[in-house]
Amino acid sequence: MTMSDDSSTNAEEGKAGVLPQGAKRLTHNSKRLSDPIFAVLTAMAGALVLVVLAFMVISTTKTAFPVFRSEGISFVFGSEWNSQTGTYQIFPFIYGTIVTSLISLVIAVPLSIGIALCLTEYAPKWLRSPLEYTIDLLAAVPSVIYGLWGLLIVLPYFLQPISSFLAKILGFIPIFAGPSTGVSYFAAGVILALMITPIITSLCREVFRAVPTADRHAAYALGATKWEMINQAVLPRSTSGIVGATMLGLGRALGETIVVAMLIGSVPVVNTSIFKPGGSIAGLIANSWGESTGMGLSALVGAGVVLFVITIIVNMIARLLVWKVRST
Repeated sequence: MTMSDDSSTNAEEGKAGVLPQGAKRLTHNSKRLSDPIFAVLTAMAGALVLVVLAFMVISTTKTAFPVFRSEGISFVFGSEWNSQTGTYQIFPFIYGTIVTSLISLVIAVPLSIGIALCLTEYAPKWLRSPLEYTIDLLAAVPSVIYGLWGLLIVLPYFLQPISSFLAKILGFIPIFAGPSTGVSYFAAGVILALMITPIITSLCREVFRAVPTADRHAAYALGATKWEMINQAVLPRSTSGIVGATMLGLGRALGETIVVAMLIGSVPVVNTSIFKPGGSIAGLIANSWGESTGMGLSALVGAGVVLFVITIIVNMIARLLVWKVRST
C-alpha cells in the first residue's frame, strides 16, 4: 500500500470516528471535568487579589484608627506635624506629593511622547534597537541610584542654576518666587520625571506601533507630510494609550519614596513656590518610621492609608479618561 493509500485510509477512519494508530481522543467526561476545574482555578486567582487588597485596607485602617479618632478631619486638612506635642496633620505632605508628581508629569509626558515618536517614526533601524534597550535599562535602575545622582550631581550643577535663573526672571509669579533653596519641590519633581520617562516612553512606543500601517499609507496617499501623518493618523488613534501610560507614570511618581525624601527637603510646610522645600507622604514615612511608636506610628500608617486612597482615586480617574477617549 502506498503513502497516498495510507493517508486516504486515515482520513476515512477519522470520518468514521476511528482515530489513527497512536492518536488519543479526549472523552466527553474529561472535557466536562477540565473546564469547570480551570474556571474554578482562574476564579480563585482573581479572588486572591481582592482578598489581599481587602486585608491590606482593613489591617492598615485598623492600625491607623487611633490617629483618625484623635485628629478627626484635621488629620487630612491640618498643617501641623509635631511629635513633641502629639499633633499629627498631613496636609503639607499631601500637597508636596501632588505638586512633585504634577511637575514630573509636565516634564516627562512631552519628553516621553517625543522619544517614542522618534523611535517609531524617525530613527533608523541600526539606531532604534540600542535606544530602546537603553530606555528599558533606565526603567530598571534602582530609585536610590537616581536619588544619589540627583542629590550629588544634578542638583548642584544643573538644577540649582536653573531654578535660580527662573526665580530671577519669573519671580513675580508666586510659584516661581525665590530665592531658590536647592532641595525643593522642583528638584524632586525633575528627578521623578527622569524616573518615569522610561516607563511612559516604553508604553507610548508600543501604542504607536499598534497603529495600523494602512492608516499611515492612507495619510501619505492623500498628500500628507510626515508630521501631518503623525498628527492626523498616529496621535488620534493613540490617545487612550497615551492617557493610560501617563496615569501609570503618575502612579509611580505618587508612590516614590527615596528620591523625594532625599530631594524635597522633608519640611512639614506648604510653600506656594516650587523652588522651596516641602514634604511628601512617602518621604515622611521613610524618614520617621524607625523612631516612631504609639500614636506616631499610627499617624504614619494613617498617612499611608491616605496615599493609598489618593492612588485609587487616580486610577479611577484614569479608567474614566480612557473610557471617555475610546467612546469619542
